[in-house]
Amino acid sequence: MERLDGKAATKRATGLLLAALAITLATPSLAQTAKPAPSDRKKRVVLVSVPDRELAVLEDGNVIATFPVAVGAAASPSPTGEFQIVSRVSNPTYYRPGTVVPSGKNNPVGSRWVGISRKGYGIHGTNAPRSIGHAASHGCIRLRNRDMERLFTMLRVGDVVQIRGERDDEIAEIFGSAADDTTVAAVQAPAQSGGQ
Repeated sequence: MERLDGKAATKRATGLLLAALAITLATPSLAQTAKPAPSDRKKRVVLVSVPDRELAVLEDGNVIATFPVAVGAAASPSPTGEFQIVSRVSNPTYYRPGTVVPSGKNNPVGSRWVGISRKGYGIHGTNAPRSIGHAASHGCIRLRNRDMERLFTMLRVGDVVQIRGERDDEIAEIFGSAADDTTVAAVQAPAQSGGQ
């Protein structure tokens, strides 16, 4: 049996530790892309009313939370339809051709990102809280960071997101009888540069 001196033993132990760490991180059950463990929590539905600029979280048809939001501007409207949540990111980095903004107070997508099954779109925080209540985004749904952090804890990958561009009976029941038309008139405010 080979006897190792102190430096060689330390080097070998470090190598073995790094190899074990690499194997552990490469194991699919521990990787970030692994599917979440099944839970007893029922799937939730996020319902966004573009005309009301409001978002509601429903579970078994019951509203468990509502939040004011910013929606897509006239030049870049929010997509409508039914989508699924495909990703959840805390402290995201913002990428745009030629621009990378690390997480922090200047990040246009705020402190949380929830990606939906329409590529490039999501629900996120903002560095422009005054845009909330207006049609001001590049199509995404924006919330104040504190609201987005609360919403983030309520949602999981696989939950449904419904974005509705018109009022119907369900929207009227959840968000009230009529959208505020004066807010619609304020929609012409310019979109935030470099933000969602």
